[in-house]
Amino acid sequence: MSLRKDGRLSRRELMKALSMYAAGSAVLGPLLSGCREGLDTPAALEERGGVRQSRLDGKPRFLIVVGATGGASIIDSMLAVRASEAGAQADKLNTFPDAQVLGVDGSPFRAVKVSSPRLGSIPVPVNTDQLPFVRKHKDSMLVATTVGTSVNHAIAQKRSLTGNAAWRGRTLQECVALQYGADFPIPNVNMGVSGYAERGTDASLPAHCYGEVVTDPSFWPLGLDGSKGLKDLPDRDVLARARQTRDTLDARSVFGQTFENAPALMRWNEQRGVGQPALEARDLIGRLNLLPNLPPRIPLNEYGLSNSPDAVRVRAAFPNYFTDPVEGQAALAFLLLKYRVSVTVTLGPSFNVVVGGEDGIANPPLAFDISHNDHRSGQAFMWARVLGVVDKLIDLLKSEPFDEATGESLWDRSLVYVATDFGRTRNRTAGATAFGSGHDLNNGVLLLSPRLHGNTVLGGVDPLTTLTYGFDARTGAPQPGKVTSNEPDIFSGVLTAMGVDTSGSGLPDASAFVRS
Repeated sequence: MSLRKDGRLSRRELMKALSMYAAGSAVLGPLLSGCREGLDTPAALEERGGVRQSRLDGKPRFLIVVGATGGASIIDSMLAVRASEAGAQADKLNTFPDAQVLGVDGSPFRAVKVSSPRLGSIPVPVNTDQLPFVRKHKDSMLVATTVGTSVNHAIAQKRSLTGNAAWRGRTLQECVALQYGADFPIPNVNMGVSGYAERGTDASLPAHCYGEVVTDPSFWPLGLDGSKGLKDLPDRDVLARARQTRDTLDARSVFGQTFENAPALMRWNEQRGVGQPALEARDLIGRLNLLPNLPPRIPLNEYGLSNSPDAVRVRAAFPNYFTDPVEGQAALAFLLLKYRVSVTVTLGPSFNVVVGGEDGIANPPLAFDISHNDHRSGQAFMWARVLGVVDKLIDLLKSEPFDEATGESLWDRSLVYVATDFGRTRNRTAGATAFGSGHDLNNGVLLLSPRLHGNTVLGGVDPLTTLTYGFDARTGAPQPGKVTSNEPDIFSGVLTAMGVDTSGSGLPDASAFVRS
């Protein structure tokens, strides 16, 4: 998108940008309709997939999935192993000097503190201290050890969301959207990449459950209105009459008459005639817009546009929202939850390098998978990146009332799931401080929510091998030596903490994840 010599956008250029971002949404159409197909009765729900719309206390809950793209190693964070604990093999395993693994008072968690002059082959210093995050959030943190079933990035990412097709191939986000999202305009917004952005394989779900893919969080809100952004905009009633005339002519056309009973066309007409006006009436083009009015380069006011009432405080939390995609995603995620647009949002770094940040690199090539080149500094840098964004997002959620009558905040009804592709191999050249790692099925995941059994580790780690072992998902009892796949346990644990009705699903009892 180019600027004129005076630095201003022409109307043609502005509207071209708006239409481009609106069209770039892969599945917006199915989500605009105010009519939720198949959600009339509990019986109809069960026919379509088994989840009843029993919201427990009648209020929605919110799921935030953070894809730790590339493979976040749990033994480089909350389950780190000190060299003194690993015996004779310590210098050949991914253990840390004792001084770099910090204990957390009154908690089973650990925190890693790492300094390195380089990020792999990139001359960027790495200084990571996880202790402040763990101390601050430990009471809402739960780490569950896990063994996956794939070391392919895309496949493993998707299985981290479906529990390896644990429930008809549905993703966690789809389950939450089905349970809580019927009254939300865009229940499931997905800003993830690769397998984290894929929909599940249960085609029987209502269309609103599937993710709305957003590729640019800063500009996407500008595509949520079909007319705003035009100078000298006609009155809404004039636009409504024009749309009515268009619909009448379309219905009388040869195409319209030939396919008038086609389900796809009927759905399209409903979305265009009912869903789109309903979406526009919520003024999401303004409420979700963080871009400031900066004439002449961004002359929002000149085109009748405004930014969010929350723009100042959200930009303060995420000052790099426009240049750092993950900060931009987290900023939009907060606004989507605050304004009751969505019940689940997905975000996370991509494999692409992002220039910026304090030291010149906001995201290294391959994200966590830079560990192939330099495991220790790569994991430290990326964990700091993910935890930093999660920390700021939680602070915003805590500051936002959900129900003033009960004193609940948005955070009180939210859960953050830091999903990961897989773990990393444990071996290193004896005594090496810089080494590469490969993909490994053995790992663990981080969950945060006031609804979880906080300050808890489910499972554990064998210090002599640095491999994690399993647990009983119902009781929480550790099971040393258990290294078999438990993807359905994690899947069930998230849904249990979210209050999703899983009756008839065949999922394991995951009571250990929630407060008793």
